[in-house]
Amino acid sequence: MTLIADGGSTKCDWILLGPDGEVLIKTRTRGLNPAVVPQEELYNRLRENEDLASIFEVAEVVDFYGAGAGTKTPNAILTQVLQEVFPKAKVEVNEDLLAAVYAATTEPGIVCILGTGSNSCYYDGEKIHAHVPSLGFILMDEASGNYFGKRLIRDYYYQKMPDKLARLFEKRFDLDPDIIKMNVYQRPNPNTYLASFAEFIFTSEEVNGYFYKLISEGMTRFIEYRVLCYKEAQNVPIHFIGSIAHFSEEMIRDAMKPYHLQLGNIIRRPIDGLIDYYRTHRLKVNS
Repeated sequence: MTLIADGGSTKCDWILLGPDGEVLIKTRTRGLNPAVVPQEELYNRLRENEDLASIFEVAEVVDFYGAGAGTKTPNAILTQVLQEVFPKAKVEVNEDLLAAVYAATTEPGIVCILGTGSNSCYYDGEKIHAHVPSLGFILMDEASGNYFGKRLIRDYYYQKMPDKLARLFEKRFDLDPDIIKMNVYQRPNPNTYLASFAEFIFTSEEVNGYFYKLISEGMTRFIEYRVLCYKEAQNVPIHFIGSIAHFSEEMIRDAMKPYHLQLGNIIRRPIDGLIDYYRTHRLKVNS
């Protein structure tokens, strides 16, 4: 049995596939980003899920694709945790960009992630190439959930948010300065906390002028910094993965027009594409 996971900072989707590709278990845990979640908490988040607990001793393969797993030390930490939790399994941990590629395309293209954080890579048809390392939510993450969350908080306090929206924002979130500072500077997972504010934009019944401008500016920054850095950008499709991309298709198209870029696939949940990829490629290889 093969257990595959697509993990972000906020949540992690898990699928257990049988030998013929049938879905045996579909479940979700809290985020397992080893770059921001302490090691002991990684254990806790895995063990609190009853579906996973039922297969700790029987899973044969565990393939984890996740945010924060693209650098050596966090990758090693998560690999150790998964190997201890699934002692009989062959464990492999890869960065979430690889899962995004598998979900989006089998042809050359640029693949972008817009979730709690953001990232991009060029896929040449065989390997991925990431020209710009991801430095996380403080320095990068343009057009991500935490990017838009920060913009909303700043606009509220600088009184740049329209009055009607500001009143709704106050009702929906605890905007006490001490609470915000405590969550950002003292508590774990500040990136996930900031991203939670972005729901104010993407659960709105309509995209008004303020939201449209906010999203468009973020998408333009992302394209300029994380897409145009690849010389292949003018010649291959640009694919997007994640809920923010799913809800922002119009703004993405508009932001791409001045650069004459070709929009490829927009996929809300990469785990669904991963299932198809494994059924087509991995399970046949392993059988």
